Amino acid sequence: MKKLLKILIIACLIVLNPVIVNSAEILQIKSSNTILVGDQNRNLTIRLFCVDVSENDELEATNLLKSAFPRGTKVKIKPFGYKDNVLLAKVFNIKSNKEMTELLFAQDFTSEICLS
Repeated sequence: MKKLLKILIIACLIVLNPVIVNSAEILQIKSSNTILVGDQNRNLTIRLFCVDVSENDELEATNLLKSAFPRGTKVKIKPFGYKDNVLLAKVFNIKSNKEMTELLFAQDFTSEICLS
């Protein structure tokens, strides 16, 4: 019985540990198109792919992202390349499957959306 319990605990650690270790979370939303995400040992600055918000809408767009993606929100990242040594990517909320670019487009803060 003790052997079975040990095997079960080890199996749970192997299966669940990668999910916990590899999840990224929002650390800071710096602007309407610049996000800081991190995991347990590194931070990464991300520029949202295909987002161009006008200066007039910058504050509103940033507040929208902060309310929809509060600090600590678990996210997944779909990279599209680099520009000026900053990762270009789309950022998705793991639980609700919301995407930041689509959210800004739906509220008319950005004029174009890339379908990639």
